[in-house]
Amino acid sequence: MADTPQTIPDAHVEDRSGQDRPDHPAAFDDAAIHQARNSAAFWAATGKSRGHEVVRRRGFLAVLGDQRAGTRFLLQEPDLDTHELAELTELAARSAGQVDAEDPFSSTDLTHLGMRNWQMPIMVRPPGPVPAPAMEVIRVQGTQELRTAEQIVIDGFELTRFTPYRPGELFPATLTEQPGVDVFLAVLDGETVGAGVTVVHDGFGSHYWIATPSAHRSRGVGRAVMLGSLAPLADLPVTLTASRLGRPLYESLGYTAVTSSTWWSSQ
Repeated sequence: MADTPQTIPDAHVEDRSGQDRPDHPAAFDDAAIHQARNSAAFWAATGKSRGHEVVRRRGFLAVLGDQRAGTRFLLQEPDLDTHELAELTELAARSAGQVDAEDPFSSTDLTHLGMRNWQMPIMVRPPGPVPAPAMEVIRVQGTQELRTAEQIVIDGFELTRFTPYRPGELFPATLTEQPGVDVFLAVLDGETVGAGVTVVHDGFGSHYWIATPSAHRSRGVGRAVMLGSLAPLADLPVTLTASRLGRPLYESLGYTAVTSSTWWSSQ
C-alpha cells in the first residue's frame, strides 16, 4: 500500500454484483470495514512506537505526528457526525506537517480541508495455499534488519519527507513489538532487495509498504515479498489497498478488487 499519493485513472472499481452467487467468498463481505480496522491497527501501532499521540473516536482514528511524519486520519465509519467532522477538521488545521486521510467507505467529503483526493481499490484474498517465493524472504528479527527495511521503503516509495535519513524515524525499534505487526525482507544473492509489512487484526491480515528500490525492480522482488509475507497468513482472509501499478501483481496472487477507498492528501 502506497503512502505517497498517486493519481489513479480507474476512479471507481466497486463491484458487488457477485454477492448473491454461490461462489462469492465470505471474505469479500464488509471489505471496507475490515480494511478500515486493520489500517487503524497498523497506524495506531506505528504512532505508539513513534511516541506520537493517537486519538480514537467512533468515526475515525488520528495519529498526530511531527513535521516530517505529519498527521494521518483513518476513517472508521461511513457516517461521521457533526462533532466528529469538526474535531477532525480542527486536528487537521493544527497539524505540524502533511495531512493524509484514508476513507475506505468513500463517503466523507474532506474538500473543505483543501486536500486533493483519488481512489484506489480495496482488494481481498480469501484463505488459501501460498506458493513459495522465488527468493529468500525473512521475517525481520533485529534492529539492523529493521533499519534495512526502513531504508528500502523510503527509497522504494520516494518518501522525501523522511530525508535526510534518520534511523528509526519511519520504523521505530519497537514497531515489531506491537501486536500483529511483522516486517519482511527479500534477499537475492546475499543482498536485501525488497521489504514489506503485514498486520493481523481481528482475524484479517493486511499488507503495507511493499517496496522495491529502483535498482532492483523488474526482478520479481515484489512478488517474492508478497508471497513470503503471505505464507504466515495462508489461513486468513487478507486485504490491501492497491496502487495502479501494483494491482496486476495482486490479482495474479489471488486478490480481487471488491470496493474502492478514497485517499486525501495535503501534499
